[in-house]
Amino acid sequence: MKTTSRVPSPFRTALPRQLQRAIPISAVACLLFFLFFRHDSIPSSPLVADAWKRVLSAPAPFTIPDEFPKKIWQTWKVDPLAFEGRDQDRARSWPAVNPTHRYEVLTDGNDFQYVLQHFGPNGLNRPDIVETYRNLTAQIIKADLLRYMVMYIEGGVYADIDVEAIRPIDEWVPERYDPKDVDLVVSVEIDEPNFKDHKILGPKSQSFCQWTFLTKPRVPVMMKLVDHILTWLQGLAEAQNVPISDIELDFDEVITGTGPSAFTNAIIAEMSAKTGRTIDWDYFHALTEPRYVGGILVLTVKAFAAGQGHSNSGLHNATEVLAKHHYHASGWPKKHPRFLHPVYREVELCNWKPDCVRAWDKNTTEFETFPKEKQDAMILEATAKYDAEIEERLAREREDNERAEADRKREERERICGKPEETPKEEAKEEPKEEPVKEEERKEDIPKKEDAPPKEDGPNEDITTGQPPSPSPSP
Repeated sequence: MKTTSRVPSPFRTALPRQLQRAIPISAVACLLFFLFFRHDSIPSSPLVADAWKRVLSAPAPFTIPDEFPKKIWQTWKVDPLAFEGRDQDRARSWPAVNPTHRYEVLTDGNDFQYVLQHFGPNGLNRPDIVETYRNLTAQIIKADLLRYMVMYIEGGVYADIDVEAIRPIDEWVPERYDPKDVDLVVSVEIDEPNFKDHKILGPKSQSFCQWTFLTKPRVPVMMKLVDHILTWLQGLAEAQNVPISDIELDFDEVITGTGPSAFTNAIIAEMSAKTGRTIDWDYFHALTEPRYVGGILVLTVKAFAAGQGHSNSGLHNATEVLAKHHYHASGWPKKHPRFLHPVYREVELCNWKPDCVRAWDKNTTEFETFPKEKQDAMILEATAKYDAEIEERLAREREDNERAEADRKREERERICGKPEETPKEEAKEEPKEEPVKEEERKEDIPKKEDAPPKEDGPNEDITTGQPPSPSPSP
């Protein structure tokens, strides 16, 4: 245990201990009282006025609790009563696996009221957050921003709507760690550092999973993420010369601005600040067991991101799996597309396979050297093939959705009305089967010839014809 030496105070013998403790508080109170009534003497400027307003309205200090709150949070377009079959199945898994936890969903209809309540004048008094959120139209940015704000205020577990609970949350922190020492629990998502210098894959090649994580309330890194996003959005709006409501973002800008890359960078920076040393991805590469750094526990990739086909993520039946991501709600790239080559499509389709990525790099580089006529012909052929594949995939998805919806409705009917009684089927009368006859019995069943009467002495039969031999001519 760390010990500190006490420095003798000249006031120790002169003043009672209660008065000694009251002196700093009284001094601060007097200063605030003086400034309040002499506000006309303070230099007036919007910056100073805003800072002074923040000081006066700052909430009381909040101590991070020892235990993780027993809360589960999700965000989606609609409330749980209107969930589609797949979403409903995943959502139900959370309270089912964690019956002692509170479960809540914020929707596109009530999310702003939550932000206003907790970050408005009666909350943390952050008008910059409230106005930015009010003006945002990019839903994926709002979804990322909202999860960080909710986790800062509430703590508990955040999970995307297409994530299924596998193991109880109370088992997420291994027994060898004291939950009092852990403020945040995350899992590796992508661990492919060999691609860190790739022009497209690089920023995404080393990241923590942000579709599911566990945190205590008021953990500083959550608010740092929020502040980072506000600054980033403002810079982007200025660069595009448009209001925040009209900014345009591609896939990689979302990932690096608010998504897993931003999440990962903020966490690693927090680790470095808390430990006083430079933390980088080498600490988490090829992780085979949880690692604790600066109050943050990093689980292996299998915990929240198993079955990806890369990053040594294994299969979903591994004992380390705590949650399963089904990806059916990950449709936001349609509005914020990845880099799409007109012939060779997205490099992400390689799913981090080195040979595939090298071939994509080689092919796209060679494509730029071809004459325009050849490029146009290749694009036309590739587009026709791609359109056919898209139509086939959409047809499969429609069939899967219809089948899943039919199953859901059937299960709902059975839950309300019970399973229908099955009508007993009449058993078909079976014809008696003849048992195979043994060889010995078969021989006995063959009718025996009657014993022939003894033959009279006479000429023998011709053995070739079975007839008596012809009489020999007389001599």
